[in-house]
Amino acid sequence: MIRVLIVEEVSLLRGGLVALLEGHADLSVGAAIDGGQKLVPVAREVLPDIALIGMEGVGSDAFRLVETLRRELPGCASVLMADRARPGDLRRAAAAGACGFLLKGTSPDTLAGSLRRVAAGERVIDADLAFAELTAAASPLTPRELEVLKLAGEGASAAQIADSLVLTIGTVRNHLSRINRKIGARNRVHAIRIAESSGWL
Repeated sequence: MIRVLIVEEVSLLRGGLVALLEGHADLSVGAAIDGGQKLVPVAREVLPDIALIGMEGVGSDAFRLVETLRRELPGCASVLMADRARPGDLRRAAAAGACGFLLKGTSPDTLAGSLRRVAAGERVIDADLAFAELTAAASPLTPRELEVLKLAGEGASAAQIADSLVLTIGTVRNHLSRINRKIGARNRVHAIRIAESSGWL
């Protein structure tokens, strides 16, 4: 029996997933919760084989949740489900240690089969997500520029970025100006938005 823990914010979809999985003799739902903050405590209680995580309720924290779950319960595989394919998400999911990444529009049979494959030690990836990753534009930014932009995206000031990366404030400002020119951003906030939506951050 494959025990699944469902994390899904939308109650109707959560209930549908429970009904779908319980309709298979080899799948059971250990728990179904509505938020990521409950994931690890509940997983410790029910000891699932797989955590099926809807990304829309937890956003970019989904990747952090996968990392935490892998560290705290290494025997539990994570499968992410997203509403749409976004550049960079598949790469982030793989880096976090997810064993599967599917779109919510997948068929019930495909979902059940994917969970079985993950339980057997395989990795599963939705084809649309794979193509979104393959067709995503490569980042024109250098690793140092990405470091600067990542810290800026976390709310760090130019002085804080300089301290963190052992640079001068002038160098940080030059990096930010160069980033804006390279990707056609109006300002730092716009640059962060472009980089995130392109999957570079």
